[in-house]
Amino acid sequence: MSSKALLVLSDGIVFEGVSFGHEGEAIGEVVFNTSMTGYQEILTDPSYKGQIVTMTYPQIGNYGVNEEDIESFHGPKVEALVVKEYIDFPSNWRSTLSLSAYLRENKIVCIESIDTRALTRHLRDHGAQMGIISTIDTDPKSLLEKVREHPGISAFDLVKEVTTKKVFRWNHSIWKWQPNEAKIQNYKDKNPSLVTRHSSLKKVVVYDFGVKFNILRNLVHAGFEVTVVPAQTPPEKVLEDDPDGIALSNGPGDPETISYAISNTKKLIGEKPILGICLGHQILGLALGGKTYKLKFGHHGGNHPVKDLSTGRVEITSQNHNYCVDIKSLHGQVKLTHMNLYDGTEEGMMHVELPVFSVQHHPEAGPGPNDSSHIFGKFRELIEKT
Repeated sequence: MSSKALLVLSDGIVFEGVSFGHEGEAIGEVVFNTSMTGYQEILTDPSYKGQIVTMTYPQIGNYGVNEEDIESFHGPKVEALVVKEYIDFPSNWRSTLSLSAYLRENKIVCIESIDTRALTRHLRDHGAQMGIISTIDTDPKSLLEKVREHPGISAFDLVKEVTTKKVFRWNHSIWKWQPNEAKIQNYKDKNPSLVTRHSSLKKVVVYDFGVKFNILRNLVHAGFEVTVVPAQTPPEKVLEDDPDGIALSNGPGDPETISYAISNTKKLIGEKPILGICLGHQILGLALGGKTYKLKFGHHGGNHPVKDLSTGRVEITSQNHNYCVDIKSLHGQVKLTHMNLYDGTEEGMMHVELPVFSVQHHPEAGPGPNDSSHIFGKFRELIEKT
């Protein structure tokens, strides 16, 4: 039988439910994600380190988990998971394990049978805040005291907890369904213009601030030879290999806490073409002398409309961030390239002189739509023109 579990927010709101994961206690910043599917990718996204994720879709666990749909090494990165209704009978031919078993195996505390709609509305109205989930302490006053004693995730450098410890090469491209190789080859033969062809590979070094695998897959698909380096790698070391470009990855936490990343990026600007994604975008903004600000409850999900201001095209994007770059604070060094149509916040920028651009949303999806995947091809084109 499932045990009782409590979720207590730092403002004193209490939700009572039952556990379906690891028995224990977890503290983190409580946010909500509006994706309907993709919980395995969300759980393993390093950007969620330090956070308790609430899924707004009411039923979670329907298709179990598998060995392919992960976005980082060494299991889930979230602190805990909150759902309305957990489904313990997965039905999917790719499933190798139930979500509950996966979470217990990786010691992730979870709570179900609470009103996630009410929780989401509360976070939307009052903002993301620290919370605690416990299956071992069911005293609300005790839990409230614990969560209020926590300094908050901005007090920690979460990047150090998720970055790779050593340099590695990545050569896997994006996953595609291939039921019949003969039919696919026949299709390619008849439609040669639709087949991606690269005359030569371009070398890119990816700073791992909490990189998702799908960023690396998309870079390979765009014709890059990908090398991933730890977050604290000196820029001189990166430039020794004379890469064609540098990518600054996504990652968790407050960008202002990662002073070494900001300092290193300052030294790289102007040396090589640079692409920044999410946290990488924020680090780039700070390295250029700008400022960042925190959103009330952040953007988390796979349904955020973003307008490309250069083309007028609206793309539905995958997002996971709590901070934004204040473009005005950069005093004309960059131009705004993308805007979030939900709240008008900044979603992308390009330097007016240097081959440097970045986006706040996640063009690699995983989970989410692929509307923005062309960003990786745009990076290659920028390198080729430089």
